[in-house]
Amino acid sequence: MPMRSAIDTLQEHISLMIRLLAASLALILTTLTAQAFETKAGSAFVIDQTTGTVLLAKNADTPLPPASMSKLMTLYMAFEAVSTGRLELDQELLVSADASRYGGSTMFLQEGERVSVEELLRGIIVLSGNDACVVIAEALSGTEARFARDMTMRAQQLGMTNSTFMNSNGWPKPGHRMSMRDLGLLANRLITDFPQFYPMFAEREFLFDPNESSNRFNRNPLLALNIGADGLKTGHTQEAGYGLVGSAKQGDRRVIFVISGLDSTAARARESEAIVNWAFRQFSQKTLGTAGTRLADAPVSMGAAPSVGLELAQDLTALMPISANTTLEGEIIYAGPFRAPVAKGDPLAELVIARDDLPELRVPLVASETVAAGGFLVKVSAAARHLIARLNAGPQGAS
Repeated sequence: MPMRSAIDTLQEHISLMIRLLAASLALILTTLTAQAFETKAGSAFVIDQTTGTVLLAKNADTPLPPASMSKLMTLYMAFEAVSTGRLELDQELLVSADASRYGGSTMFLQEGERVSVEELLRGIIVLSGNDACVVIAEALSGTEARFARDMTMRAQQLGMTNSTFMNSNGWPKPGHRMSMRDLGLLANRLITDFPQFYPMFAEREFLFDPNESSNRFNRNPLLALNIGADGLKTGHTQEAGYGLVGSAKQGDRRVIFVISGLDSTAARARESEAIVNWAFRQFSQKTLGTAGTRLADAPVSMGAAPSVGLELAQDLTALMPISANTTLEGEIIYAGPFRAPVAKGDPLAELVIARDDLPELRVPLVASETVAAGGFLVKVSAAARHLIARLNAGPQGAS
């Protein structure tokens, strides 16, 4: 190979294909196939929270009427307020005329009465209280309309780019929209940001007023099934159909899912249970490699050594389909050669692993050891090689 061609090849972006063999790399990677889930929901989003792997996305980024599932944003705002001291759990808030006039699912709040923040939170979570949402909204923003604008702004800050709120509770109103992916993101934030409040979502019953006992049960159909379900919120309007933002934990894994557009409570219950069973039975979390496993060597220029090892920066775990077929191939991507000095632990490359029906997995690789800058002879040698390459290339434009 001519000298110029070799040097140019090294200086270009290098994509190195390697077969990851268990014997030599201590990795067990298999191409796996999971049984696809054909949801009856009009829109859906399912994510393995433990690994961040999206398992299913159907119309997931389409802004749709979220019905009462949008109450999760009101709860997020309320939890933030309690956490920062703007509200206290035992603080009693005044019920306004506007709050008491709401119909649908309510706590049957009466104008002029005072209700504690903790009772209002449980009333929103368990009873889906439209009136309770308004009481929280007015306490935090003065009016429900202003609170809806605050909700929208906070949602954007959290990365929910397909969410616009017109009220605090999801009561049908033009322009009140959320995507299923946004609802999944919101559920994840509720679980991770407020672990002290999240157990409220698993409560199956809350009797606020013994005289108004008809609305005291949680509508989440999964809570009684002993499948690890512990949240989050149902929703229904004529326009939106029946929906659910749900989560379940089995062992070390947690799954979050959002569905919308079902035609009945029974269909919502069946679809929710089927999604949870599919997510846990068709996929498992596997350890594919341990931190420090050396996968390849990359060239180094002007260094005391001609190459540096590339190793896993941390243990490599991934969500994989259960059934195994053939060996996976991983692609290590880096731009080289790397100019010395290179320090041990420097991020140098990525290992990209393709998974059937799942997003590709991208894993950082770091330098296995330190490579110091070369001495005088190394620099002279490099300069000589560069000169030879230019001489071999000939004059610019020569045919």
